[in-house]
Amino acid sequence: MDVGTGGGLPGLPLAILFPEVKFHLVDSIGKKIRVVQEIAHALHLHNVKATHTRAEQVTEKYDFIVSRAVTRLAEFHTWIQNSFKRANEPEHGLYYLKGGDLTAEIAESGLIARQFNLSDYFTENFFETKKVVFVPVTTI
Repeated sequence: MDVGTGGGLPGLPLAILFPEVKFHLVDSIGKKIRVVQEIAHALHLHNVKATHTRAEQVTEKYDFIVSRAVTRLAEFHTWIQNSFKRANEPEHGLYYLKGGDLTAEIAESGLIARQFNLSDYFTENFFETKKVVFVPVTTI
């Protein structure tokens, strides 16, 4: 599930890269979801479902949840904590893209998380302060 998908990032590119995987893109703003639906239709992405809803109202269960800086991690966690399948796969969990120093925010959340600096993988200046925070489902 891609929470707060906005214009479809990162959900739509992931759906293109992984056509065998089903993606559920959610956003609380209806006009954003309508655009995502139109893009998915135009690209013939049959593995995308886009829903106008809030994350905490979604009842389906997921192996992975992705999001881009929707809110502080502690608050976001309360929205999605019941949305995971309870598989014990170590790579399943939350992948959260944010920028800046996240040490205090992760500590505030009480979650066990790993940070990956995107600048280790991409040389463009945009990625200099960007990180992916990974929280394994087994710790949520």
